[in-house]
Amino acid sequence: MENLYKDKCIPAESRSQSSIPKQQERAANNSLENNMGETKAGKTTTTEDWSTLSQWIQCMCIVTFDLNLGQALEFIYPKEFMPSEQEVTNICYMAFPDSNSGCMGDTKFHMRLRMSPDTSRLQELQQFRCYNSDCPPVLKVDQSHYWGFVYFRQKRDANLPRGYFQKSFIIVTRLPFFNLFYEMLTQLAQKYFDEGEEVLTKACQQINSDWPQLQVGGTFNLPLFDQCYQILVPRASSRKAVQQNFGSESIEKLEKLERPISVKVIASVNEVELFHSLSFIVDHMYTLWELVLTAEPIVVVGTSPADCSHMVQTLVALIAPLEYCAEARPYFTIHDSEFKEFTRECGKIPPPLILGVTNPFFIKLLKDWPHMLRLVDNQLNMQKQQQIAIKNSRNTSSVTSLNSVGGLKTGNGNSTSLNGSNGEGSAPGLYTKYKPFLKKDKSLIKKVLLGLKTKRPEHVQTALLRRHLLELTQSFMIPLERYMASLMPLQKDISPFKSAPNANAFKLDDFLATLELSGPHLTSPLKGDWKGLYRRFYNSPNFRGWYESRHKELQLTLQDLQLQALSEANLEQWARDKQEVEIIDMILKLKQKLNLYNDKLSTESSSWIGSNGNTATTTRDQIRAQINCMKELLPNDLKNVVNI
Repeated sequence: MENLYKDKCIPAESRSQSSIPKQQERAANNSLENNMGETKAGKTTTTEDWSTLSQWIQCMCIVTFDLNLGQALEFIYPKEFMPSEQEVTNICYMAFPDSNSGCMGDTKFHMRLRMSPDTSRLQELQQFRCYNSDCPPVLKVDQSHYWGFVYFRQKRDANLPRGYFQKSFIIVTRLPFFNLFYEMLTQLAQKYFDEGEEVLTKACQQINSDWPQLQVGGTFNLPLFDQCYQILVPRASSRKAVQQNFGSESIEKLEKLERPISVKVIASVNEVELFHSLSFIVDHMYTLWELVLTAEPIVVVGTSPADCSHMVQTLVALIAPLEYCAEARPYFTIHDSEFKEFTRECGKIPPPLILGVTNPFFIKLLKDWPHMLRLVDNQLNMQKQQQIAIKNSRNTSSVTSLNSVGGLKTGNGNSTSLNGSNGEGSAPGLYTKYKPFLKKDKSLIKKVLLGLKTKRPEHVQTALLRRHLLELTQSFMIPLERYMASLMPLQKDISPFKSAPNANAFKLDDFLATLELSGPHLTSPLKGDWKGLYRRFYNSPNFRGWYESRHKELQLTLQDLQLQALSEANLEQWARDKQEVEIIDMILKLKQKLNLYNDKLSTESSSWIGSNGNTATTTRDQIRAQINCMKELLPNDLKNVVNI
């Protein structure tokens, strides 16, 4: 394995895999000793003391290069949220670039970390139940993964033994708020490199004391030192609620201070600049859209973790607002604990996964993967590739045509060099044998490439692409949503005196039969084999995730309708010819449904409005009234037995 480390910024002799746990354990103990100094003199803190902070971020870390330990955890705050040994190992190894890519200066990127199974953390995740039930799918908290936002600095320093200064500042969080945390990362990391570890403690304390509770459906004002971030956390479109303004008290506090406060408005917390990554391969955007839609395995190969992580996030965003339900790793290294799981032996089917890598070793290891996307090395080459893309667009008549550079290749290539430009295998572009089901919209591509020639601003190009992709995904999903709604039982089948009926089963052939009259060809300009694309999508994790979510919503809607019918039924008339045991049975059922409804309200906004115009609290009050009505029909001795 020593040859795998020769391209690493860290000497291979100090990277023994067998010593990793001991190294990280020593580093963790050093970090705890550093952090304990604050609590020895004062009161010991607990996780409950960081209740607000833990909703926004998990912790902040400093990872450095130690000649004896290799990459080691130097400092973490708050210490109450110390990651597990395996998590520390993953954080340390992914905090630095995985190959000698010449990342001099400052580099920002993000990663996705699998949480270690720990039952003690289940209580921490309960605080996100209400948030997850109301927010859009792309903003949900992943209960099995962390997000890590990394600011890596590498510069020459003749005073150090190796001649280089290498250190990373990391924000660990459960929220996929990319734009917010990249802004915070830039502010805090630069401040840390100037002022030291005190920046982490002050930042965490300010977030915990001045930031509002994490909620959905409003604008937040988030002060941090001399900066205030203003963000909007949208509510899922299926929910009806009034937008609110959170954190106004924090602004009032800061306005009273003497130091100036700069307000940074972040238009979207999670939407990345699509054109930044797609500009050199926009001609094959539709092929990428199909690959992501059907959760095909894709490896993204670049020379910088910043480029890889941005491209992976861009690919996931291609199918918005549909949730990408397969695995995606914006940045992945050979030292990740899931390395063997994701890089199976040759001959086995690759998992549904998008992998961002920088180590040349992956090119040879993943040569059997069906789709490889090779990125442009740097911004100078990016401009060159954009000009080539414009030139190639004039000569291409089909998505499957073979381009010289920046195009779609029919093979995976044999070159294992990331930096070479000789040979097709190392040229930027998409390497795949996939034959798209749909024909591309040449008019849109022409419009985007014209924007390259006229130097149209990048955010305008992104808005153009995002709107088109949104309309394309919606055109694809509307027939599925319409068919799913048809699986709902009729209103007449819902009785207050029977259990709620189940939604009908999804049948692919029945769905495909509806496409002729209500298919995507009615709303999308794209032509092609829509049915073939639906069949492929049907077997993907994205369909399973969408179907499970919609089926659950249908079942909850049916239960709500049955409960509303029960709350409005004339139970007094129903009970006239019923025996006392039947009345008691009805009371117990009402009580059980009320308890379930209370549990549901604890994870949802009480201002949510049902299909009949009643709020959730109105329905709950009506159920309580029905219980009291039934109770009055019983003799006094039985009222005590029921114990309501």
